[in-house]
Amino acid sequence: MRALRVGVVGLGWVAGAHIETWKSVPGVTVAAVCDVRPLDEGELQKSLGVPVKLYSDYRAMLAAPTLDIIDICTPNKFHPEQAILAAQAGKNIFIEKPIALGYDDAKAIKLAIAKAKVKACAGLECRFSKQFIMMKSVIDEGLLGDLHYGEIDYYHGIGPWYGQYAWNVKKDGGGSALLSAGCHALDGLLLAMQAPVIEVTSYSAKSTSPHFAEYEYPPCSVTILKFEGGKIGKVSASIDCLQPYYFHVHLVGSKGSLLDDKIYSEKIAGLVKEKWSSLSTAMLSSGDVTDHPYKPQFEAFATAIRANATMPLTDFDTAFESFRVVYAADRSAAEGRPVRLSEFA
Repeated sequence: MRALRVGVVGLGWVAGAHIETWKSVPGVTVAAVCDVRPLDEGELQKSLGVPVKLYSDYRAMLAAPTLDIIDICTPNKFHPEQAILAAQAGKNIFIEKPIALGYDDAKAIKLAIAKAKVKACAGLECRFSKQFIMMKSVIDEGLLGDLHYGEIDYYHGIGPWYGQYAWNVKKDGGGSALLSAGCHALDGLLLAMQAPVIEVTSYSAKSTSPHFAEYEYPPCSVTILKFEGGKIGKVSASIDCLQPYYFHVHLVGSKGSLLDDKIYSEKIAGLVKEKWSSLSTAMLSSGDVTDHPYKPQFEAFATAIRANATMPLTDFDTAFESFRVVYAADRSAAEGRPVRLSEFA
């Protein structure tokens, strides 16, 4: 089995976590790195622990015939152009979230991927977390019955103390509370509710704390979602909160409810309705990229490439639908009105 060879563009914080993960995936080799900063290839190889080729010209890296995967870890505003060029070069693509800061760019990426018939994965790795795997299992086993309400919320204060703060505060950097990080919560809710969204209403706000004064967009939002079939949901995204990291999950169904890592279900005989029963799992409890569940996601992507199959959970088309809802929510907050998903056809 020939090793899949990866080229990483953008040597920042998240790229370091990606490279370490790729190194642990059987049959995958990190072969190239591209960055605009002046770097020494020998020192880079020593720090990464792998014999990579260093590029300063992205198009030159794409021209390397031995590269199978391009892993895009650059600032968000560069994702569309770099993804389209990678697709046109016939490379399989991993795109860190968000896939793009706007719908038109996301749609252009989707069309380029479809035309080139390459495989693509998006950085919504929380779907591979033990918490979300447990959540999905509880739903699939019918322990909650038919869901009619769900809320998944993201609380993570990204202030001057945090590595990505300098670029995250920019409108063309973080983009919005949802695009910056809250997309993980919205994507998780779509995974849970298992129904298309037909309309969203979103509101945004900004903390008066001086820690968050540099934000060029409101770093807090709440979105109400209306799904096909009558289900409803809510997603809060706050990256201007002063509190511990918290990924809140509350799902309500006809047979029971799930609250984070706790459950009540009429399908389990003998439970006391007045008390939650605990489910032992690893919770999403940190924004540190070294804690993210990249390995099962990267393994699934490599397996899909070899099998010429669609990868589970975070293939580009699935991610595109989640971000379509994000774009609708951001439009709703900006224009002060409900937005139907049909506006993003």
